[in-house]
Amino acid sequence: MRLNQVTVTVSNIDTAVAFYVKLGLKLIVMSPHYARFVCPEGESTFSIHAGEPAMNPSTVVYFENDDLDVLVNRLKAVGLQFDSDPSDERWLWREARLRDPGGNPICLFQAGSNRLNPPWRLPESLT
Repeated sequence: MRLNQVTVTVSNIDTAVAFYVKLGLKLIVMSPHYARFVCPEGESTFSIHAGEPAMNPSTVVYFENDDLDVLVNRLKAVGLQFDSDPSDERWLWREARLRDPGGNPICLFQAGSNRLNPPWRLPESLT
């Protein structure tokens, strides 16, 4: 099984499309109520649909990048505002956080080998 896409709700498709294009995703489908993007690396896609976003969204969308600090500086240069700058976390990832125009939380991260193989990973015999 492979994860195909994650879809989040936004109140304004056009504003959200502009945000995700600035973030670096490539727009591949557009309609008045839905847009779909392909991630610049790999085969994953991400989509948005028009609606009323949750007042306190709890789902966080994670986008991985191998050079997080360079990415964050580039995104700040094109006007994106961050809730937190890149920092090293206790779970061995480097993360920066921001929100899309609908308030959906986004985590940009750099994890290296700790993405799938942190020191606390379960042994193969248990997976």
